[in-house]
Amino acid sequence: MSLEERINQDIKSAMLAKDKVKLEALRAVKSAILLAKTEKGAGDVLSLEAELKLLQKQVKQRKESAEIYSQQNRPELAEKELLEAKAIEAYLPSMLTEEELKNEILTLVKAAGAKGPSDMGRVMGMATKALAGKAEGKAIADMVKSILASL
Repeated sequence: MSLEERINQDIKSAMLAKDKVKLEALRAVKSAILLAKTEKGAGDVLSLEAELKLLQKQVKQRKESAEIYSQQNRPELAEKELLEAKAIEAYLPSMLTEEELKNEILTLVKAAGAKGPSDMGRVMGMATKALAGKAEGKAIADMVKSILASL
């Protein structure tokens, strides 16, 4: 079952359960999927990698919004955004722990033959492809930067 089919089924379930937060989050994801499918050059079916990126983007947007709402002293709106982010995260594969991420990146650094911070671009290219959907881009970049700095 594709992500889109799963989302459609879960939208129906959320409607029946009257789960407003989950329903809004899933409708936003469905909208993003439809937009991605109608973009120029996109096919009828999104790849798994494209779906994961789309979900991660949705989660990131909600977390950033929640942070802004918190700064503006609007806790009720921040809480809503965090609940939506949590609902969307349920469709993402589990993220790597910091230790697992470090081990994966160390392996990639050795494979790339990186000697220091000047090899950041090469390692990041490999890491973002290998760890797509398993870790956030910022976490990957921070870990690569710290590992290359210690070489």
